[in-house]
Amino acid sequence: MMSPSGWRHGRVVANVSSLLMSHIRECNLGVSFGAETGFVLTRDPDTVRAPDFAFVVKENEGQGEDSEAYWPCAPDFAVEVLSPSDRTGEVDEKIEAWLHAGTRLLWIVDPRLRTVTVYRSLTDITTRVIGETIDGGELLPGFSCRIDEFFSAG
Repeated sequence: MMSPSGWRHGRVVANVSSLLMSHIRECNLGVSFGAETGFVLTRDPDTVRAPDFAFVVKENEGQGEDSEAYWPCAPDFAVEVLSPSDRTGEVDEKIEAWLHAGTRLLWIVDPRLRTVTVYRSLTDITTRVIGETIDGGELLPGFSCRIDEFFSAG
């Protein structure tokens, strides 16, 4: 059982999700998932994680056959928005789990610092700050926005 997140976390999740979902739908790139959607990252023992936002490219949509079950593998792209209660070690474990399971692009969004750290692997890492632009790379061709949009009030 986890406590609900605060309003700042929820607002950032909504901003990020709406920007990404609009682009994904408009360009017919695949399927997007909101927070609380479980993805199976490992088996025996099973590890299931739920990012704040996830995306599976069109070519991989067929992997999710049973609509009532967790998605059977890692998403191609995941976004985690940090909460004040997140601890560095726990965040590092999440990052490793997503990338080792096959997530090809991971954004760690920090509302307190107003940054987005982009992981393409454990060694290919960049950080974007207010005033800079972020893009979706090869997974989300054509997507680009200013980091400021993730943290705006409306």
